[in-house]
Amino acid sequence: MLILWLSFFITVLDQGVKHLVRSVMEPSSSFVVIPRFFNISYVQNTGAAWGMFQGFTPALVLFTFILLVVMIRYRRHLLTDSRLSYVSMALLIGGSVGNLIDRIRLNYVVDYLDFNFGGWSFPAFNIADSAICIGVGLYMLSQIMAEKAAQAKS
Repeated sequence: MLILWLSFFITVLDQGVKHLVRSVMEPSSSFVVIPRFFNISYVQNTGAAWGMFQGFTPALVLFTFILLVVMIRYRRHLLTDSRLSYVSMALLIGGSVGNLIDRIRLNYVVDYLDFNFGGWSFPAFNIADSAICIGVGLYMLSQIMAEKAAQAKS
């Protein structure tokens, strides 16, 4: 149940913020939140992370759908019996669904979090992207912790 509710919360939060960005900003526009560090920038990303695979929206939709089916179908094999493992899966599902909705409805993903460090600019991203990255990190951590626990028992 934790996976379902957290996935739903991430998806709704992601879609709500994206709707707000689309409602109040023009594509490719930006406003400064913290000078020389953080902007809100409306980016229409037709690719995947960091703009890779631009223009491959149908393939990205199919890939995401297959990935979601595999994660849900094989969750018992993929997850350890820990809250951290469940949270990681919920973040992965919620983030994937958030970006999948954009790709299907808009034919692009709305990115808006735009960080700059001096002269270096990180590609814009969104809440769904953040959830996916954190979910991957937590999943790896949960697997490491499960392995260490299994070694300690033997």
